[in-house]
Amino acid sequence: MNCRFCATQLSQVFLDLGAAPPSNSFLTAADLNGPEVYYPLKLYTCPDCRLVQVDEYKRSAEIFSSGYVYFSSYSSTWLAHAKAYVEATLPRLGLGPQSLVMEIASNDGYLLQYVREAGVPALGIEPSGSTAVAARAKGIETIEDFFGVRLATELASQGRQADLIIGNNVLAHVPDLNDFVAGLRLALKPGGLINLEFPHLYRLVESAQFDTVYHEHFSYLSLGTVQRLFVAHGLTVFDVEELPTHGGSLRIHARHRDDPLAAETARLRAVLDLETATGMRADAFYQGFQVRAERIKAELLGFLAEQKLAGRTVAAYGAAAKGNTLLNFCGVKPDQVAFVCDASPHKQGLFLPGSRIPVLPPTAIAQRRPDFVLILPWNIKDEIMSQLAYIRDWGGRFVVPIPSPEVV
Repeated sequence: MNCRFCATQLSQVFLDLGAAPPSNSFLTAADLNGPEVYYPLKLYTCPDCRLVQVDEYKRSAEIFSSGYVYFSSYSSTWLAHAKAYVEATLPRLGLGPQSLVMEIASNDGYLLQYVREAGVPALGIEPSGSTAVAARAKGIETIEDFFGVRLATELASQGRQADLIIGNNVLAHVPDLNDFVAGLRLALKPGGLINLEFPHLYRLVESAQFDTVYHEHFSYLSLGTVQRLFVAHGLTVFDVEELPTHGGSLRIHARHRDDPLAAETARLRAVLDLETATGMRADAFYQGFQVRAERIKAELLGFLAEQKLAGRTVAAYGAAAKGNTLLNFCGVKPDQVAFVCDASPHKQGLFLPGSRIPVLPPTAIAQRRPDFVLILPWNIKDEIMSQLAYIRDWGGRFVVPIPSPEVV
């Protein structure tokens, strides 16, 4: 395998989680009578550009298909994050009816709905048919396609370059990084701005967030690597914001290389200095992560075994991709976690891939009164604990698995 950015041959293993089914390949009741396809989930570190990456065992076109079940609008925390961004950014950039905001991986219109409400033209690019349909129902123009040089060239030829290009949690999902970033340059109007958000590799390692590794995430990104990637395609990353989302993310600001507004900020230099000081440019930073993941696995399995022997029931909340990585790496089955609840009706009535734990509506928590609720999307634990605070009425308690299993 060669690095998907710089083509350097890869041999340094960062993390090996064995084999697992794709994290969003939920099962129907009929599927339970058949086999599942498992793919290796092994990450490598590039010794040159320091991109951490998994091979493309399952094609992105298969992952982001018409049956894709992740809809962004079912998280109130994420909706609030998107709304706050739009309300701060559009006035700051002076965008109005003559502007164009383009979002790549626009999902179900969770963000562009606020752009449209502000009277600014919005265009979504979304390869998943299920979420694209939901976005159009909100009145958002959505092109059902993958973004890259081909599509960017078509849009530019139609005079549809963007004043603002947004991409939240999409860069890590792209198998061909060079094609994607080259497309950004073509789709960006002169004087325009690019804002991309992605989980910061530094935070992943710092907090042992191994469950954020799954087949949809082809790359795991540091600021230094992303900066180098953008420079290679005529763009300059000149500013960055550190965000609490997804356990610690970065929002980069980029412009065309010759844009006079693309002056490096102190915030950018601070994060780059952090990455250098913590050793992210050297091999040692990427070693020993496997042991930390295996320790969390042992601790969680020990907790589940203790509850089973004591006759206590453990349920889970949030049928998130990260939860499926955790459960499959640990080998958890329905006899250890009885069910998982999720607010999305698109997941209810299905079964988690691999573990085959049934997905039920949130009302099942009150009906079945489990002793413990394992919060799988720990990045929004405060939202979930607030929604399910009533479990305290019967002595129920929450369990947060990362960075170490903890009963709250």
